[in-house]
Amino acid sequence: MKTAIVDDDPIVCSSLSTIVTASGAAEVLWTADNGDDAVRLYEQDPANRPDVLLLDIQMPGTDGLEAARRILQRDKAARILFLTTFADKSYIAQALSLGAKGYLIKQDVKSVAPAMLAVMAGQIVLGSRVLDTLQLPGNEAGSGRQQLSDALSERERDIAELVSQGLDNRDIAHQLFLSEGTVRNRISGILDKLGMANRTQLAVAWIDAQRR
Repeated sequence: MKTAIVDDDPIVCSSLSTIVTASGAAEVLWTADNGDDAVRLYEQDPANRPDVLLLDIQMPGTDGLEAARRILQRDKAARILFLTTFADKSYIAQALSLGAKGYLIKQDVKSVAPAMLAVMAGQIVLGSRVLDTLQLPGNEAGSGRQQLSDALSERERDIAELVSQGLDNRDIAHQLFLSEGTVRNRISGILDKLGMANRTQLAVAWIDAQRR
């Protein structure tokens, strides 16, 4: 696996490079200290594109969220894993709505390499502090999994699982042999049942339920 690291602290870049290289999880292609350089380096050569991009949020100039938006506009297949000190609900929601594959807090450095491998396997990865920040009402310890199981049909649970993996409606339809319209309607029904506003909330609730 190939990765790139974007963080305005050179010590963080160096430490992360050492960690992921020593773990054997990835080769570091390049590092950058701001969003503009991240976008430029990502786009300048397809061979220079990482399998997973580790991206900070708050940086001078173009921040990580804007850099992610630009990259994903040009490459919808980009796998972006945010790694930041900020467990801020607004930042997390923005990151996931952009299409990021994960959000970790920097204190969880030991989880970086496993998280990268999980992202490569098609999963959405959220750190424990992130899940605690986004925890929805009614998802108290021990109740989340049962609550979703009781509320959703077997087919709806299949769809919720695929939403939590970051798949779009077309990919879900392909995997479940349904039409895109059916998937779209099913997701709308699931959100109505659970009193949720969007698929990001559904993904977070499903992931949270599976860890309990």
